[in-house]
Amino acid sequence: MTDQVVDTGGASGAGVTGVAPARTGRGRVTGEDTLLGRERELAALHEDIGRTGLDTLAGQTPPRARVLLVAGRPGSGRTALAETFAAALTERYPDGLLRVRLTDPAGAPVPAGHAARSLLADLGEQTPAGAADDVLTEQLRTALTTRRVLLLLDDAHDAEQVDELLPDNPACLLLAVATGPLTGLSDVRPCTLGGLERQAAVRLVERYAGPGRAAADPRAAERLAEECRGQPAALVLAAGWLATRPESSFADLLARLEAHRTAVPRALPEPAASEEDAAPPPAKTATDLPVDRLLRFSHDQLPAADQRLLRLLHLAPEGLADAHTASALAGCSVRHAAERLEHFVRHGLLRPLPGPRPAYEVPGCLVPGLRALAAESDRPAELQLARARMLERTVRLLHSCRAANEPPGSPARQRLAGLPSTLRFPGPKAAAEWLAERLPALLAAARLAVAEGAFDTLARRYVAALVRALVAHRGTEAAAPELYGLHRLVLDVARRRGLHREQAAALLNLADLDARTGRTGEALARYRAALDAARTGRDPYAAGRAMESLAGAHQELGDWARAADWYGRALAHRLVRAEDGEAARLYGKLAAVHAYAGHYGDARRNWGSAIAVHKRRGDVAGQARALAELARVQEYAGRPEEALRTCREAVTLAERAEDERLRAALHVRLADTFDRLGDPASARHHRGLAARLLGPGEAAALRAGA
Repeated sequence: MTDQVVDTGGASGAGVTGVAPARTGRGRVTGEDTLLGRERELAALHEDIGRTGLDTLAGQTPPRARVLLVAGRPGSGRTALAETFAAALTERYPDGLLRVRLTDPAGAPVPAGHAARSLLADLGEQTPAGAADDVLTEQLRTALTTRRVLLLLDDAHDAEQVDELLPDNPACLLLAVATGPLTGLSDVRPCTLGGLERQAAVRLVERYAGPGRAAADPRAAERLAEECRGQPAALVLAAGWLATRPESSFADLLARLEAHRTAVPRALPEPAASEEDAAPPPAKTATDLPVDRLLRFSHDQLPAADQRLLRLLHLAPEGLADAHTASALAGCSVRHAAERLEHFVRHGLLRPLPGPRPAYEVPGCLVPGLRALAAESDRPAELQLARARMLERTVRLLHSCRAANEPPGSPARQRLAGLPSTLRFPGPKAAAEWLAERLPALLAAARLAVAEGAFDTLARRYVAALVRALVAHRGTEAAAPELYGLHRLVLDVARRRGLHREQAAALLNLADLDARTGRTGEALARYRAALDAARTGRDPYAAGRAMESLAGAHQELGDWARAADWYGRALAHRLVRAEDGEAARLYGKLAAVHAYAGHYGDARRNWGSAIAVHKRRGDVAGQARALAELARVQEYAGRPEEALRTCREAVTLAERAEDERLRAALHVRLADTFDRLGDPASARHHRGLAARLLGPGEAAALRAGA
């Protein structure tokens, strides 16, 4: 979780401007923010960089990057300290600052592979779809071998998670943020954060509540700092209450807090009657922690509708919310939701994010408290309905995002015109920007929807809409890593629901991505599983595609016998269904495999069958292409005169089909054949014909490609 941290831009009027350091881009922070009361900790971190490590003391060259650790509870300002420290070191690390969060808003550790993929994307490195975690972490370490970077790992869960991302390069520096010591990493001295000193805490409240307010009652200001135990996140919440109530004093806030504490009993047991009866001190409950206590207080001061919306924000994927998210969760208008989100910012309850469209982050240290409040106040069915509304709204936005990239006048664009204005994007650029900005939250929502299991039909629609939007704006190749994860989610739902046709489709998509990234063995296993699922679900299309894909995978491995066997099965499947066009294409694939294996007689027979099918269907262009391939096989088999006759026949058919490029390719083929037959004059003649059809440059390129 990301801490609530202090933005030092000051207050604007009576409101709080925000609670996050300014960012210059994904994973980067500026050096404009100045912490209050952390000078000693900053000095200790700078000193730790220059400290002689254990490897150096032992006379050895350090094999890996130095690790520095900022340790503290969520809300202690640990992330703010790490960001300020990192910003001061930008000149030492010219290849940049990389940042990733290692715990998701629900408190679960982020897999090392996911973190490595995010960091590699920031480095501009392509990552293979579906790669295992160890492959991605190794790719990251390799990418950092020749770079000098500062790697900030925010909210690290444990030492193993950090170790998997640690660069094998002593020129890099790794700065980790965690709750406690990372036992297992050698030579790491944690910089542990407690509360701010009293004076710094008062200055922090004044920064947001308005200057000079503490001077009116300095004792009350100091008591408030003690009440918050110097925790920056709690102090910002207190300052937010004061900033939105300029007529109230520090003493008023303290009185309200005391009254609230009395009204909301603390869940602590009664003290023991004697030492013999005494039990170990209980763990502190949520209301004992300053951040959670101030959150509960701030929540209870809001109107009932605002309380409900605030509680529901813990459902926002990745802790990221905008007006649409809030509107769908609460079932209110987009305009009203936007107003309330800005109101929460002024209270210090949300952090505004940079970007062209208003967006907000729920501070990670507030998420557990909001979840607890929702568990107390909202029925499970109400929370489930809010999730469903949020998914349904996002499905509509994804449809709109995809349609924005369609040509004007297309059916998708016509449907887009019928949507409410709040759901429409002004153009493809705005839609693509929205998709890029929201992608982490969109992917997280897909994972949560599938894990929920309560509304699988909606989850399937959501994933399908996200896949189509990604393909429309980024293309299949560029979006392959995200598509791989989404197809796995579809497979999970299909298996859970016994949807064999959808299992087959998901397995085929995953296998295709495996095959493209060179994992042919994994692709073969998935193609076989897809074939089984297609047969169980009686899906002839998927079954035919699975058989053909199995043949292609074996062909990629150079296993011509198995490739021919599976192409033969796929061909028989198409012939039984009287799918002549597909059958002609598969005759050609089967002929090509036989040619690769040197079985030219079988190759000629299959090309002959393909030609016959094309002729029966009246497909002149298809017949010409098949004749051209037959001529190639005849030439391989040492029959150049037959190849010439076949090629001339193909040229005649290509003229009838008005396929200029095919005619040119055939003339180039004829020229090469005449060269081999020792007839340079005829060869020049046919090259001249090809050049006249396509131009000299393209004809030469066509010859080189052949």
